[in-house]
Amino acid sequence: MKHMTYLATVSIGLVASAFTSAHAMESNLFYGVQFEQFEYRLGDENEKRAVWDGDLFVGTDALKLRLLSEGERDLDADSFETLENRFVLQTPISDFFDARAGVRLDSPTGTDRWYGTAGVFGLAPQWFEVGADFFVSETGDSSARLDVGYEGLLTNDITLTPSMELDMAFSDDPEIEIGSGLSKVELGLRLSYDLIDRAVVPYIGVSYERKLGNTADFARADNEDISTTYFVIGMRLMY
Repeated sequence: MKHMTYLATVSIGLVASAFTSAHAMESNLFYGVQFEQFEYRLGDENEKRAVWDGDLFVGTDALKLRLLSEGERDLDADSFETLENRFVLQTPISDFFDARAGVRLDSPTGTDRWYGTAGVFGLAPQWFEVGADFFVSETGDSSARLDVGYEGLLTNDITLTPSMELDMAFSDDPEIEIGSGLSKVELGLRLSYDLIDRAVVPYIGVSYERKLGNTADFARADNEDISTTYFVIGMRLMY
């Protein structure tokens, strides 16, 4: 079932890319697909990962439905480390920020979790891309996530993109090995080249992940690494 979820997500993106171009229809309906990350990662101890972070959207300027999908697959163990899909409605709340709310399903290898989710995302001063989301799980546990990124143009075609993702849990959820407090940080730095008009953008870079606090204690108890540095190679795609 989990493999079917993975294949369905990728298939939706491929089908959408073949039949859509994110242009307006006569009814003012917009639709398209994009992947901020579609990459291969090689870790400290030759760990291999396939990672994606993308979304499929349809709607108008006033209201859109989005499927936000992200995941990390361990290519050595042939299993999912993370697999998250969100269905959200999105609407503008200011010139630079949108609000979004909906449901989230985590279905990695292991225990599944449903969440209700609400948040905002957009451009902060100095053109930082910011996303902040709040989650409440089916078991009543709450958590939050902060994403921050910045695209620094080195030339018209070459961009250096630092990024940061922080996860925080407000209660323990031992069944999925998440502890209260700051639970995870991921830092990235990617150098990209605009190959085809921002629609196909290959990149290389590094990514650093670390589990924190009580979540790190859960990992140590299972003899798991709490931090890893990856070399990454991938593409940003937009259709």
